[in-house]
Amino acid sequence: MEHRLPASTLIDVQTLDLDQALQLLQQAGAPLPDEARYSAPWLQAVIDALCDLSSKDALTGLVNRRSFEMALARETDRVARAGEPALLLMLDIDHFKAVNDTYGHAAGDRVIRAVADTIAQTVRPMDVAARVGGEEFAVILPSCASHVGLAVAERLRERVAALGVEVAPGQMIRVTMSLGGAFAPQWVRSSPLLWTERADRQLYRAKAEGRNRACLEPQVDSLVSAEEKGMLFASMNLDTQQDLP
Repeated sequence: MEHRLPASTLIDVQTLDLDQALQLLQQAGAPLPDEARYSAPWLQAVIDALCDLSSKDALTGLVNRRSFEMALARETDRVARAGEPALLLMLDIDHFKAVNDTYGHAAGDRVIRAVADTIAQTVRPMDVAARVGGEEFAVILPSCASHVGLAVAERLRERVAALGVEVAPGQMIRVTMSLGGAFAPQWVRSSPLLWTERADRQLYRAKAEGRNRACLEPQVDSLVSAEEKGMLFASMNLDTQQDLP
């Protein structure tokens, strides 16, 4: 069953009481635990269900935008500290407005769910797949070497292009997807915003070059922006000052 919350719903677990929590779960159609009310396992199941609702996109079950941004910040920090490569992919369904205009929004939702399922089945369990907008998705791929990044993006593109989505009884359509990717500079203190902007630029390039293609930032090692260099030097100066007697 699809679990939905109103778009305006924000769950503040610090002020939420048990009755409100149960109301939210019932409103979303989430199954309630069978254990005895107020027992420790029962309460833990309620907490787990609320955490799931607050972090997942209601339509697709992928990570929602808020959780994606938190994961992106963690990965940006990890890359700067550990120096391991990481790839950010931004994905967009091509000509999605035409799907809604031609077949209706219910059909559009079916297309979004089918694409989301394909993305989730294609990436690794350690990767973070998110729906970040209407027909827009993103994937964070930790420990992804530069020489395999394009292969991953192409696999995603090909599997979406091979989908057949039933938008009405007996009526199937196919959609394509454009992808843009950027690697976080290793050992460099970047920011989630700068990383996202880089991936977005490649997505725009994929759209401009005809759609249904994947474009990744070339020459990863040399693509450190002036802003990122400034952040790096500021961090180095701070560390030096802290070492002084």
